[in-house]
Amino acid sequence: MPRIAEFYGIVIYMYYRDHGVPHFHALYAGQEAVIAIRGLRVLEGRLPQRALALVRTWGRLHREELERDWELARGNRPLRRIAPLE
Repeated sequence: MPRIAEFYGIVIYMYYRDHGVPHFHALYAGQEAVIAIRGLRVLEGRLPQRALALVRTWGRLHREELERDWELARGNRPLRRIAPLE
């Protein structure tokens, strides 16, 4: 599971063999959510409200980079790190 970003204790990653709509995984305090890149809706799981708000803010700022990493993952190529939320 390649990590593509970390901020405020939140880890963002993508799996190489994921299917379905383009998405990323967010892990925080033992909870995990699968987040759609477009629309930033929760597809599975859950996060605390504050962590989810931070993930959505970060996702809006980095949508193009997330889409690029999704395409890299689908092609089984190395993913690029994305800047954290500061």
